[in-house]
Amino acid sequence: MEIRDPIHGTIDIPDAETSVLDSLAFQRLRQIKQLGFAEFSFPGATHNRYLHSVGAAHVGSLMFDNIFKKHKFSSEAVRSRLRQTLRLAVLLHDIGHGPLSHATEEVMPTVSTLEIAAYKNLRTDLKIPERTVSPERQANHEDYTIKFITDSSLTKVLRENFSDIPPVCIAALVDKRLAADSDFFRDQDTDFRSILSQIVSSELDADRLDYLERDAYFCGTNYGRIELEWMITNLTYCRIEREMYLALNRRALYAFDDFLLARHHMNLMVYFHHKSIIYEELLTRYLTSKDCKFFLPANIEEYIDCTDYALYQHLRSVKNEWARRITERRVYRVLFELHSTGETERPARIQQALEKEDISVILASSSIRLSKYHGGNSFEKNFPIYVVDLYDRLAKPYPIERSTEIFQKYDEIRRIERLYVPPEQLARAEAILVEKRL
Repeated sequence: MEIRDPIHGTIDIPDAETSVLDSLAFQRLRQIKQLGFAEFSFPGATHNRYLHSVGAAHVGSLMFDNIFKKHKFSSEAVRSRLRQTLRLAVLLHDIGHGPLSHATEEVMPTVSTLEIAAYKNLRTDLKIPERTVSPERQANHEDYTIKFITDSSLTKVLRENFSDIPPVCIAALVDKRLAADSDFFRDQDTDFRSILSQIVSSELDADRLDYLERDAYFCGTNYGRIELEWMITNLTYCRIEREMYLALNRRALYAFDDFLLARHHMNLMVYFHHKSIIYEELLTRYLTSKDCKFFLPANIEEYIDCTDYALYQHLRSVKNEWARRITERRVYRVLFELHSTGETERPARIQQALEKEDISVILASSSIRLSKYHGGNSFEKNFPIYVVDLYDRLAKPYPIERSTEIFQKYDEIRRIERLYVPPEQLARAEAILVEKRL
């Protein structure tokens, strides 16, 4: 099968993968928008996670082929098996996403209710924090992704078409914490799981390399434009003891800097756009209200019917104030906005003053850091990306965060704090701001 993609051109899909794309679980992604409520700010942003997932799998293949173009595997069968496992992991990395936005994770069941068999020995085997595997933890979209891959009607499709690839090994590349057969990823005494996991999810992964270009294209912005081909061409590997890790040739570091900034600016200017934020806030208020009647099912086959359209239909059927404001486009309006890199009491002070005047106020705070390496994320630091020097064979590889000043310059948390009020109270709220000099 061929797919005509506006970002990457023609993408060839092998017959076995076509069966995965044709599954009900994957077809559901056609009805899950990539950017949720962003279409109210950027009308072109109606693209879906189906096309993004296909594009990301294509990028993942290009990354694999460039990284290992000179590496000699023990056999072509091993190379093909690892490459196919990677493609499936990238293809399915978003399959568990809930309707519209991350806000719907508020109405997901607990992990124990979802019954994810792949998690049974997770804490014992990998010694990760209790909170990440507690059976009473509320599930998130990644849990649904693991459930789809390892225990659903999709699992049967995977086993029928890829008999040499256990579904749990696909899931293990999506979630680095999962226990999986280490021999599956090993070839000639070298473990490839780390680098394959990094291609799926890391500071420089197939997911980001696709969605930045794709989101910028459909939103009509330049923020997310990146040197995609140049970075992929300069990807390679770094072998540390018996582990393979992702590496980037030093000559592409400036392109990497631009890539980091592109994502940072997309967060600030597109993903955190004031309209998207208030729609998500209103949805969260409905989902956490006492009269909310929308819940995501633990039955994975029933979850297939939970799409953006199903949620919109539900919102139109209820009388809840927050739901009505979403469907009738009577969302709260921005009264005040503050960009900062530190703590400030001003937004809360303004909110308190307005509420004393019987004005309804929503305070929304959005924050972002340049990199997941910031903040002492020790788990991510166990999967470093290295820099290698193509023109200096004596130079030792070193972690990428030490190679650029960007990490230091953008170390702080950047916040956007906004106060929203009902449109019918906006004029009075503005007058109070001026009168009280808030």
